[in-house]
Amino acid sequence: MKRFTQWGALVVLATSMVATCAAQDGREALGPKDNPRSKGGKHPLQSLMADLNSRLLPELQGKHPRVYFTAAEFDELRVRARSTHKDLWTRALQNVRALKGDPPPPPAEKRRAQNEVGLAIAESAFAYQITGEHKYLEAAKKYMDAATTYEVWGYRYNKPNVDLAAGHLLYGMGIGYDLLYNDLSAADRARYRDSIASHARLLFEHYKLKPGRSFSYSQNHVFIPIAGLAVAAYALCDEVPDAPQWAALSRSIYDRVLATYSPDGYYYEGFEYWVFSTPWIIHYLDAHKHATGEDLYEHPGLKQAHLYLAHVLTPGGETMFDFGDVFEGPITRAKKGDEYERSHPGGKLHTNFNLLYRLAARHRNPEAQGIAEFMQSMGQVNFEDWWSLAWYDDKLAATPMEKITPWHYFPDHEVVFWRTDWSVNATAFAFKAGPPEGHHTAELLKKFPDWHLSAGHAHPDANSFIIFAKGRYLTGDSGYSGQPRTDQHNTLLVDGRGQAAEGEHHDPWEDFPYDQLNQIRISEVQLTKGFAHVKGEAAAAYDKALGLKKFNRHLVFVAPGRFTVWDEVEAAEPRVFTALLHSDTTWAEMSERKYAVEASGVKLVVDTPTPGTVVKVEPNVVMAPGRPGSVDKGERQHRGDRLALSTNSAQQTATFVWQMKIQEQAAASTPAGRK
Repeated sequence: MKRFTQWGALVVLATSMVATCAAQDGREALGPKDNPRSKGGKHPLQSLMADLNSRLLPELQGKHPRVYFTAAEFDELRVRARSTHKDLWTRALQNVRALKGDPPPPPAEKRRAQNEVGLAIAESAFAYQITGEHKYLEAAKKYMDAATTYEVWGYRYNKPNVDLAAGHLLYGMGIGYDLLYNDLSAADRARYRDSIASHARLLFEHYKLKPGRSFSYSQNHVFIPIAGLAVAAYALCDEVPDAPQWAALSRSIYDRVLATYSPDGYYYEGFEYWVFSTPWIIHYLDAHKHATGEDLYEHPGLKQAHLYLAHVLTPGGETMFDFGDVFEGPITRAKKGDEYERSHPGGKLHTNFNLLYRLAARHRNPEAQGIAEFMQSMGQVNFEDWWSLAWYDDKLAATPMEKITPWHYFPDHEVVFWRTDWSVNATAFAFKAGPPEGHHTAELLKKFPDWHLSAGHAHPDANSFIIFAKGRYLTGDSGYSGQPRTDQHNTLLVDGRGQAAEGEHHDPWEDFPYDQLNQIRISEVQLTKGFAHVKGEAAAAYDKALGLKKFNRHLVFVAPGRFTVWDEVEAAEPRVFTALLHSDTTWAEMSERKYAVEASGVKLVVDTPTPGTVVKVEPNVVMAPGRPGSVDKGERQHRGDRLALSTNSAQQTATFVWQMKIQEQAAASTPAGRK
């Protein structure tokens, strides 16, 4: 078995720095970013490291377990597992990863392979503590042994030892070491401790503070690895001399993570990244609270996160309103492609709804509890079911879904979700017209010079919308893109060009003035049971060189199924304007200027009566994401078709009108698995 020597650590550290610089040269700085013109001075986080609390509680010194639970707390959890939480625990035991196969052998560089190893260690170590069954102990050790053989935690070709896999493995190894401490031999303890410490040092060195260094605090590539570093720190803080420094750095970075996190609960990177990223914020907050006694949960965005999860899901809960980088759009919705199995394991949507159990319990929120139970009733699944045993408060009442308003406006990120009701056959739409990371970001960027944005998962899609009805996705977005472009969305092109700096690389917002983006907004919202009107103003999303002075879009819904979308567009000089409308399949021409798309018995009929315009059907070709570090260099995929409604010549002003009607055919089908 290979050992991770001190010399090996130094070699890998050097490799890590070279790879990281290369990644930054590729334009997307997911983590630290250095300003070569910096003249020195004290980094803003240095005082936070000194002043903020990251010290282990005295009563936990010299004891294991301690990071998330004590021995006494496990006594209570074992009672829960046999009584009030028996069903939750039974479900968790049915899916223990480490019992389903061996860990991947070194180098284990298949995408996300090492992430799964980290999660498997934590899961099986916890299962052993609850059940006392040695099969879980042996499984956890087998996976911990495998982790020690991976000389690179992550990918040799992209940010080795300092990115997402490092966070997952530090989390898993830290929990495994802490929970199994009293069942390990002295030799095993030393071996696991050395591996954890070596990799924690690599991550700490990568994030070490220095003048001019900034971090993408609001981006998951920062707060996932730093959560893992914190778990490792609290597991080893009285055994490894420099571990308290890891805890202090983690606490200072998370001060910024929470400060920059969404204040209205909307998640700017999209549903897929909410599912992937949010657990790590919760894991940090829980580890920090248990280890130090400091509770950091009092955050407005965390108090409203349940509303995001409720409204971002389409009626029936089998897919989502996929603003941003979310799976493969039409391909995934057709239950095809590489992403369907990952997004729908066993055919059920993966949502991590049990995070709402934790938020509901902490904030005493019956709405969050009710939404979580509603999502469970639809058969949705979690990455880490074992946490439900600790998170679910069976004494907290749950608000029935029919008591929760079926529409919501997120004012910071400027997104509206509306539906007729919470049933599977509801008609629903979403409308988005805000800056990529919300309005709060404009002022915080001035306050935090140590924060740089990396908003590539947020698309150039201001004034776009998605329509869903009778269990079917009718018009909307295109999914995860290696090079996000405006023409992948239901919005506007100016002389064929879209918003911000689209299409050059994965982050269309890089170096685009945020004060300008902050002018994008929803200026009117009226939402009732049978009527909805939303007005977005999005001219500021476009490069000033295009001279766009006005792009106001109105979306009106009138029950039972009529939509009207009209645009008021004005530029400083004549331009050709094009409005787009997407479908997962193709558009059928019914008559002149009248088209329809059909989805399993549900039809969206579209009239385009605007004079002085031409309309055509064209393929929607998207660059899929490439491998880590080269996300903007993927293969091209055909993801449905779109209607392109254009002015027939260059004009200074234009008005576009889409008149849409939902028609349900007699033989409309019900989504699989639902009644």
